Amino acid sequence: MIRQAVSQDFNFIYNLYMHPQVNPFLLYELMDAESFSPIFEALMQQGVKYIYSGYRDEIGMFKLIRLQYRTDHIAYLGGLAIHPEFSGKGEGKKMLKEIIGFAGERGVLRIELSVSVENEKAIQLYEKVGFQKEGVLRKYAHLKSEQRFMDEIMMSFIF
Repeated sequence: MIRQAVSQDFNFIYNLYMHPQVNPFLLYELMDAESFSPIFEALMQQGVKYIYSGYRDEIGMFKLIRLQYRTDHIAYLGGLAIHPEFSGKGEGKKMLKEIIGFAGERGVLRIELSVSVENEKAIQLYEKVGFQKEGVLRKYAHLKSEQRFMDEIMMSFIF
Protein backbone atom coordinates (compact mmCIF):
# COMPACT_ATOMS: atom_id res chain seq x y z
CA MET A 1 0.00 0.00 0.00
CA ILE A 2 1.24 3.48 -0.88
CA ARG A 3 0.24 6.51 1.15
CA GLN A 4 1.45 10.07 1.39
CA ALA A 5 3.86 10.61 4.26
CA VAL A 6 2.61 12.55 7.28
CA SER A 7 4.36 14.24 10.19
CA GLN A 8 4.06 11.07 12.31
CA ASP A 9 6.37 9.33 9.82
CA PHE A 10 9.35 11.46 10.85
CA ASN A 11 11.15 8.74 12.83
CA PHE A 12 10.69 6.07 10.15
CA ILE A 13 11.86 8.38 7.36
CA TYR A 14 14.75 9.86 9.36
CA ASN A 15 15.98 6.45 10.51
CA LEU A 16 15.78 5.02 7.00
CA TYR A 17 17.67 7.95 5.44
CA MET A 18 20.36 7.67 8.11
CA HIS A 19 20.62 3.86 8.15
CA PRO A 20 24.27 2.95 7.44
CA GLN A 21 23.31 0.45 4.70
CA VAL A 22 20.95 2.92 3.00
CA ASN A 23 22.48 6.37 3.48
CA PRO A 24 25.39 6.14 0.99
CA PHE A 25 22.88 5.74 -1.86
CA LEU A 26 20.55 8.61 -0.93
CA LEU A 27 20.68 12.39 -1.13
CA TYR A 28 21.52 13.50 2.41
CA GLU A 29 24.71 13.19 4.42
CA LEU A 30 24.46 11.66 7.89
CA MET A 31 22.99 14.18 10.33
CA ASP A 32 21.13 14.35 13.61
CA ALA A 33 17.34 14.48 13.79
CA GLU A 34 17.29 18.20 14.55
CA SER A 35 19.27 18.98 11.39
CA PHE A 36 16.99 16.70 9.33
CA SER A 37 13.81 18.33 10.63
CA PRO A 38 13.74 21.26 8.12
CA ILE A 39 14.37 18.82 5.25
CA PHE A 40 11.48 16.68 6.44
CA GLU A 41 9.21 19.73 6.77
CA ALA A 42 10.03 20.77 3.19
CA LEU A 43 9.18 17.26 1.95
CA MET A 44 5.85 17.45 3.80
CA GLN A 45 5.04 20.89 2.35
CA GLN A 46 5.89 19.77 -1.18
CA GLY A 47 3.73 16.65 -0.79
CA VAL A 48 6.24 14.45 -2.62
CA LYS A 49 7.20 11.90 0.06
CA TYR A 50 5.40 8.57 0.23
CA ILE A 51 5.43 5.51 2.46
CA TYR A 52 5.12 1.93 1.23
CA SER A 53 3.54 -0.36 3.84
CA GLY A 54 2.81 -4.03 4.20
CA TYR A 55 0.04 -5.47 6.31
CA ARG A 56 1.40 -4.13 9.59
CA ASP A 57 4.71 -2.41 8.98
CA GLU A 58 6.19 0.50 7.10
CA ILE A 59 8.57 -1.13 4.66
CA GLY A 60 9.93 1.61 2.43
CA MET A 61 9.74 5.18 1.23
CA PHE A 62 10.15 7.20 -1.93
CA LYS A 63 9.74 10.64 -3.47
CA LEU A 64 7.72 11.07 -6.64
CA ILE A 65 8.16 14.54 -8.11
CA ARG A 66 6.08 15.52 -11.12
CA LEU A 67 7.84 17.77 -13.61
CA GLN A 68 6.10 20.74 -15.25
CA TYR A 69 5.00 22.20 -18.58
CA ARG A 70 6.20 20.20 -21.59
CA THR A 71 7.68 17.62 -19.24
CA ASP A 72 4.60 17.26 -17.02
CA HIS A 73 4.21 13.69 -18.24
CA ILE A 74 7.43 12.82 -16.36
CA ALA A 75 7.89 12.05 -12.68
CA TYR A 76 11.27 11.80 -10.96
CA LEU A 77 11.55 8.88 -8.56
CA GLY A 78 14.04 9.48 -5.78
CA GLY A 79 14.74 8.87 -2.11
CA LEU A 80 13.64 5.29 -2.66
CA ALA A 81 14.62 2.84 0.05
CA ILE A 82 13.44 -0.38 1.65
CA HIS A 83 14.24 -0.94 5.30
CA PRO A 84 17.14 -3.45 5.35
CA GLU A 85 15.16 -5.93 7.48
CA PHE A 86 12.86 -6.43 4.45
CA SER A 87 15.70 -6.71 1.94
CA GLY A 88 15.80 -9.87 -0.16
CA LYS A 89 12.15 -10.76 0.57
CA GLY A 90 10.61 -9.49 -2.67
CA GLU A 91 9.30 -6.25 -1.14
CA GLY A 92 11.43 -4.02 -3.38
CA LYS A 93 9.91 -5.53 -6.50
CA LYS A 94 6.39 -5.27 -5.06
CA MET A 95 7.00 -1.65 -4.08
CA LEU A 96 8.32 -0.67 -7.50
CA LYS A 97 5.41 -2.33 -9.29
CA GLU A 98 3.03 -0.46 -7.02
CA ILE A 99 4.87 2.83 -7.64
CA ILE A 100 4.62 2.28 -11.40
CA GLY A 101 0.88 1.67 -11.09
CA PHE A 102 0.47 4.65 -8.75
CA ALA A 103 2.28 6.94 -11.21
CA GLY A 104 0.37 5.57 -14.19
CA GLU A 105 -2.97 6.24 -12.47
CA ARG A 106 -1.88 9.88 -12.19
CA GLY A 107 -1.16 10.21 -15.90
CA VAL A 108 2.61 9.84 -15.71
CA LEU A 109 4.02 8.48 -18.97
CA ARG A 110 7.70 8.34 -17.97
CA ILE A 111 9.43 7.75 -14.65
CA GLU A 112 13.07 8.79 -14.29
CA LEU A 113 15.59 7.97 -11.62
CA SER A 114 19.31 7.95 -11.02
CA VAL A 115 21.13 5.19 -9.17
CA SER A 116 24.72 4.84 -8.04
CA VAL A 117 26.82 2.62 -10.31
CA GLU A 118 27.89 0.94 -7.05
CA ASN A 119 24.32 -0.03 -6.14
CA GLU A 120 24.19 -3.19 -8.26
CA LYS A 121 21.26 -4.74 -6.37
CA ALA A 122 19.10 -1.68 -7.04
CA ILE A 123 20.09 -1.55 -10.72
CA GLN A 124 19.13 -5.21 -11.16
CA LEU A 125 15.83 -4.61 -9.36
CA TYR A 126 14.97 -1.59 -11.52
CA GLU A 127 15.71 -3.58 -14.67
CA LYS A 128 13.51 -6.48 -13.47
CA VAL A 129 10.48 -4.18 -13.31
CA GLY A 130 11.14 -2.55 -16.70
CA PHE A 131 13.47 0.40 -16.16
CA GLN A 132 16.17 0.84 -18.80
CA LYS A 133 19.59 2.46 -18.58
CA GLU A 134 19.91 5.71 -20.50
CA GLY A 135 23.38 6.92 -19.64
CA VAL A 136 25.93 7.65 -16.94
CA LEU A 137 26.20 10.90 -15.03
CA ARG A 138 29.88 11.15 -14.18
CA LYS A 139 30.85 12.30 -10.68
CA TYR A 140 27.20 13.12 -10.01
CA ALA A 141 27.02 12.53 -6.26
CA HIS A 142 29.64 13.70 -3.80
CA LEU A 143 30.03 11.83 -0.53
CA LYS A 144 31.59 14.54 1.61
CA SER A 145 32.07 12.16 4.54
CA GLU A 146 34.25 9.95 2.31
CA GLN A 147 35.69 12.74 0.15
CA ARG A 148 34.80 10.99 -3.07
CA PHE A 149 32.45 11.20 -6.04
CA MET A 150 30.11 8.53 -7.35
CA ASP A 151 28.85 8.08 -10.88
CA GLU A 152 25.10 7.62 -11.31
CA ILE A 153 23.20 5.72 -13.98
CA MET A 154 20.17 7.49 -15.40
CA MET A 155 17.28 5.08 -15.88
CA SER A 156 13.70 5.40 -17.07
CA PHE A 157 10.46 3.50 -17.23
CA ILE A 158 8.28 4.47 -20.17
CA PHE A 159 4.63 3.43 -20.16
